[in-house]
Amino acid sequence: MQFLHIDLFYWAWTIVVAGVLVSVGLSARTRAWRKLATADMRARLMASTGALRHGLRGCMLVTALALLVIGLLDPRWGVRYERVSQRNIDVMFVLDTSRSMLANDLSPSRLGRARQYIDDVLEAAAGDRMGLVTFAGQAALAVPLTRDTTALRLSLNTVGPRTGGAGGSLLGDAIRLAADSFTNDAGGSKAIIVLSDGDDMDSWPIEAAAAALEAGVRVWTVGLGDAETGARIPIEIDGERLFFTHEGEEVWVRMQGELLEQIALAGDGAFIPAGTSNIDLGDIYEQIIAPESGRRTSTTMVEQLIPRYVWFIAPALVLLVLEWLLGRCWTTGLSMPHDRKPNEEVPA
Repeated sequence: MQFLHIDLFYWAWTIVVAGVLVSVGLSARTRAWRKLATADMRARLMASTGALRHGLRGCMLVTALALLVIGLLDPRWGVRYERVSQRNIDVMFVLDTSRSMLANDLSPSRLGRARQYIDDVLEAAAGDRMGLVTFAGQAALAVPLTRDTTALRLSLNTVGPRTGGAGGSLLGDAIRLAADSFTNDAGGSKAIIVLSDGDDMDSWPIEAAAAALEAGVRVWTVGLGDAETGARIPIEIDGERLFFTHEGEEVWVRMQGELLEQIALAGDGAFIPAGTSNIDLGDIYEQIIAPESGRRTSTTMVEQLIPRYVWFIAPALVLLVLEWLLGRCWTTGLSMPHDRKPNEEVPA
């Protein structure tokens, strides 16, 4: 079994919170009954008011949440083979992993949204060869060109802040490394897709894009983050959530759209100002980037892991419905019939 969205594991806190709340509620209910009645009377009252049903509802709720979280992680096992059309195009993603990408003007962060965008392209581009370069203060080839999208996704899920090495942001070095990472296969088209907020420390990225174009590699850029006010960089110190400061002042980082646009122009590509909106980069790739970079030439068999999230989401929804129905039945069972007044005697 493999989880393609392991980064969503943080939702596990909902399971813990629900379990604690259910346990505290049941304990408080038991203590209240002990103060209210004797043991024999308590047993009859708890039986008539469905104490066991309360515990069952709590277990159903916690189990449903656990299944939903597992489903969110996108579990996959087993393989299937699909015949897809193959393009003569190679793509290198250049992913910014510098500290500024932790800014959360995008949910869950700029880096998290960039990984989502790459995953969207992988879904749309089965059959194309793709690779991954990460960069911060140093550029690194994370995944060489491959058609194995599963391996690329697994590597993508491990990418975190500063994966590229030391602090800072050397975008130009990353573009140069990506351009050098293409093979010398004749007849193929090559493209670089940069996902960044545009922060750079004088690494000459415009010149790097121009040099890549001379080598036959087009450069496309995707800008992430607020270009007007920017956002602060969250950090955690001793379990406390704070914001990164420099000389006593909180640092606000803006998306440098002008630089990213100049890089794209120098690389004969285009600048995609995602900003703080949620775009479909997979659709943009299919409609714009791929048609301008390559064409379908043949078909190939691609191995795909089979998604199994339905096996967890479906029973979770069933449990939630049953929990709701159980609560309705309990409430109805305690209610007084509508056709009898409160003080009216019950017929023998």
